[in-house]
Order: sequence, then structure tokens, then C-alpha cells
Amino acid sequence: MLEKIREGSQGPAAKIILGAVILSFALAGIGGYLGQTTEQPVAEVNGVKISQTEFSRAYQNERNRLEQQFGEYFAQIAADPNYMAQTRQGVIDRLVQQELQTQLAAELGLRVSDESVRKAILEMPYFQVGGQFSNDRYLQVIRQMNFQPDAFREYLREDMTRSQLVGAVAGTDFILENELNNSVALQQQTRSIDYLVVAKESLQAGIEVTEQEIADYYELNQPQFLAPEQVSVSYIDLNAATLTLDSSVSEEDIKAYYDQNSAQYVEPEKRRVSHILIDNSEDDDAAKAKAEELLTQLQNGADFAELAESSSDDVVSAEMGGDLDWIERDMMDPAFEDATYALENKGDISDVVESEFGYHIIKLTDIQTQQVKPYADVKDELRAELERTKKINAFYEKQTQMGELAFEISDTLIDAAEAAGVEVQKTELVTRNALPEPLNNPQVVTAIFSPEVLEDRMNSEVIEVGDEHAVVVRVNDHKAATTKALADVSEQIKATLVSQKASELAKEKARTLYAEIEAGKSLNEVAQAEGLTVRQEAALARQAYTVSPAIVQQAFKMAHPQGAPEVEVVDLNNGDAAIVALKAVNPAADVEINEQQKQNITMAQVNKNYMVFIAALKAQAEVQVPKATQAAE
Repeated sequence: MLEKIREGSQGPAAKIILGAVILSFALAGIGGYLGQTTEQPVAEVNGVKISQTEFSRAYQNERNRLEQQFGEYFAQIAADPNYMAQTRQGVIDRLVQQELQTQLAAELGLRVSDESVRKAILEMPYFQVGGQFSNDRYLQVIRQMNFQPDAFREYLREDMTRSQLVGAVAGTDFILENELNNSVALQQQTRSIDYLVVAKESLQAGIEVTEQEIADYYELNQPQFLAPEQVSVSYIDLNAATLTLDSSVSEEDIKAYYDQNSAQYVEPEKRRVSHILIDNSEDDDAAKAKAEELLTQLQNGADFAELAESSSDDVVSAEMGGDLDWIERDMMDPAFEDATYALENKGDISDVVESEFGYHIIKLTDIQTQQVKPYADVKDELRAELERTKKINAFYEKQTQMGELAFEISDTLIDAAEAAGVEVQKTELVTRNALPEPLNNPQVVTAIFSPEVLEDRMNSEVIEVGDEHAVVVRVNDHKAATTKALADVSEQIKATLVSQKASELAKEKARTLYAEIEAGKSLNEVAQAEGLTVRQEAALARQAYTVSPAIVQQAFKMAHPQGAPEVEVVDLNNGDAAIVALKAVNPAADVEINEQQKQNITMAQVNKNYMVFIAALKAQAEVQVPKATQAAE
């Protein structure tokens, strides 16, 4: 089985899924590896607990992904408890799925080599600049995720080991040549049909609708005739970003700020180092002995970069001769850092240094001494910073005054607006879902429709809708949701009932004509007798858009005609009815399968088998998901 999995994981379909899985884990699931707790688990898989911390991080990553996807509309989506409950459950399901795969991978003894991990890191787009791997970018990204290089490598190894199972499902899948040909031939098959449509509009003349029918429809369908709740709002919009300063920031102010905060513009000493790492996780004594032997070789004149490339267990830095780029204080393991800063001159090499990752030999390759940024280089940046600070200070001062006056004089916003230095704005009567920015914020909507603001017509409290951005609202007018009067919707109901009755007549007439065809008449004969038009499609395709979808769907359901055409009645989505006569099934002329079609068909099969694989893992496992924990965030 292991051999089949390893062979299967090399196929093109496997590589596609492998890449997708690695990327999704690297972005969405990375938080779960930063720590574990003993708190109440969100799920338990074969006795292995998935912690609240793991869930919370994965859930926050999912929220961040949704926020990036939906932008400003995410706040409205997040206000829907049902949608967010589904999101939380989806995160739990994914964590359970990952744990099932991890356990099976461990049971099968699957592992990923150092070379595979190194290759994956080098090919990840997150670590590339201009299409090429950048060690600077690599170190920057993993540090932002609170990873040391060795820890990130082990994290990635776990994910890649788990994804071997996905690769096995994909890589061992195959489609026979004749199956592929038959599938494409079926997709490219066309059908020759004649059809006529009995349109409901042609039967509406003379249809009568009584007042009682209108009244009955009105009583049974009152929710259709609701006039939505509407509100007209006055509001103050105070935003630091749009404030106009009373006075500009002077050159003297900027220089004084620079002098007072000169320590902020000091760039600390940086050191560029290379290292050789010997992993001690399996045999500490052997690892230490190997490191000391390498140190002896270096002391005898061996080339550091060559030894790093051939012997270092840090497979990424080894590719660059052990280079770790520039480091500063508090960036690396303390023991590693102390040894680095103990080196005095470029080219100096440390003794063997032990850290939590193993044994290191460190070479100092460059030193950037402490530097002070000159005033001219930061002047524009400081001006912008001081202007923003002044705007923020002005904002909070105005916000305080605005809030006090809005509370003290609660029946108008004029005084509060004057204190804020802005105009009172007003909306027309709109529904709650049509409120303009910044009023479409969930907190603002809640305030508008609160009893104090809506019923008592008081000013709201100051509501923060963003960073240094706040509003105060009051309701000018309100119209509750009401059912429209029967007189106002009578004509609308009458038209609906006429349409419904005409549709029933069309369906009844189509079935009557169909009975005549079954009795021996042709489609053309019944059409001529009724003044209907027979339309023809000599080569109707499955993806045809010029014919009603219901007709296309029915045509491809019908049995192959044996001599006489096959005839069926079809009810159309618009209320019309049709009679379809299938005359012939046209096989695809020359089936030509391009790579895209082959890949689509193969991936459809892969996805189907992958879902079966996951269902089988769940069926054989003991999975417990406490209901109380599914709502945790």
C-alpha cells in the first residue's frame, strides 16, 4: 500500500491537489501549530483532542479570509448568526478532517524527505520576489507567523506528509481511454428535435377573475404585499481623515519632534550570519560529535559555504551556503544570538553552539553598525505623522464636545454638529438595508432602530464606525412595515391570477394535443390545426442557450427514437407548455479530446473519490464534537 501511495503521489493530478492542499494549509491553518492548551476541546478524534486554541486560530484565519473576499460587506454577513454558525462548523469539520489524515499518515509510516521540504519552500509564491525565491522574503514571512526556520520546516513537513494521502487518492485514480472517449462523445452529442410552444399569453383573452378570488388570494398571500419598514435619518459624520487643521505643521515643529524623539530614528546594529545546523532530535551525542568534526574541518581551512551546502540540516539556508541574511537582537534563539554578537570581525567563526533546534556553527559575514537616519530623510514622514496626530487630537476633542451636546440637547443635532465643525446630513425614507455609508454599519443600524432613537426620537450616543471615525444619528421619520391595502394591489393580484389560469390552460391544451399525437396525428398536423408554429433544432447541444432549458433537459432525457419520433410534454418555467418531438440522436463526429477536457474529467473523478475517502475515514473513526463548543470563537 505504501508503494502505491508513493507512486500515486507523483502523478499530475496528485501534484495539482498536493499544491492546493499545501497552500491552503500554509495560509488558513498555520495558527493551529503555534500552541496547545488543556482547555475544553472542540472535538476529539480517536482520543486526540482538538483544542479551543487551535479552533480559535483557525476560525480567525477563516474570518480574515472572508473579510478579504467580501470587503466592506463582511460586517453585514457577519451579523447573520446562521451564516457564522455554518462558518464555525466548517472550521471544525476541516480540523477533524486534518486530524484524521494525520493519524492515518502516521499509521502508514509516511514521511517527507528534507529535499522535498526544501523544494516546496523554494517553490512557494509567498517566498518569491520577481518569480525567484528570496531568502529575505522567506525569513520575513515566517517571522511574521512567529516561526523560526527549523520550526517552520517541521510544520511544513507535517502538512506535506498529511497531503500524501490526498495525493494517493488522486495519483492512483485513472480513466480508461474508452471511458474518456465515451464521456467526451456524450458531452458533444447533439439531438435533432421539433417542438411547439403553447404560450399562456395567447390564452389570457376572455379569462375572468372575480372579486372574491382576488380577496381570497389577498388573504392567503399577505406577506407578498408588505410595504417594508422605512426610516429617514439625520446624522453627524466625524472622520479624522477628512478634518481640516486650523494651522499647518511648521518646519520648526517637525525639527523639534525629530530632536525630541531621536532615539526612534536609530537603526540598531545588524549582523549578517551564515550557519551550519546539525539536528539533534534523534541522537544528541552523534549530532554534537558531527558538529565538532565540522568545526575542526573549518579550523583547518575548509570552505564554510561548501560544508553548509553538503552537511547542514537547515535545507533552505544550506542552498545559500548557510546564509541567514541580516539579523538583529531578539530575532533568534537566545543562545544563537549571544554567540553571534560575541563574534568581533567579519569572517569569525563560533564554537559549536547548542540551541533548541540542535547544534550550530556560526560565521559572521558582515556587520552594519548602528546608524541614525538623517533629518532630511524622515522630514516628510514626520510631517505626515504630526499632521495625523493633530487630526486625531482634534477628532477626539470634537468627538467629546459632539457627544456631550448630542446628549444635553437630545432633540436636535445642530448644536453638536457646530461643535464638530461639520454639517448635519439627512437621508430620504429608506429601508434598513438601503442605508448609505457610514450608516450601513451594524452598530449604527441597531442604534437607529432602538426604542430610544426610533420611538423617543432622541439623539443616539456617539457610535464608532472605524478608526477615528464616529457618527451620531437621530430619526426624522419612520414608517412601520405594513400590509398594502387590497385596493392598492387588486390589479396586481388580478394579473397574477389571470397568468396562473392561462398557464393551467396552456398545460391542459398541450396535453390535449399530445393525446392527439399519440392517437396518430403528427406534430405538424396538430400545430397547423391550432395555428401554432413548429420550431426545429437540427443539432441541439447540451449547452444550448437559444432554447428553453426545460426543453433542452427533456430532449436529452428522452429515449433514442426507433423509427417514429419520441414525443413528450414539457412544462416550462415561465408558465408555458411545450411538446417536444425527438427525431434523431446525432453522435459526435470526430471526438477530439484536448488537455483541458481530459483534466476536467479526471479532476471530477478525483474529487468524487476524495469525498468517498474522507467519508470512509470518518466512518471508521470515533469523532466527538460537543455541541456547546461549536459556537466558540
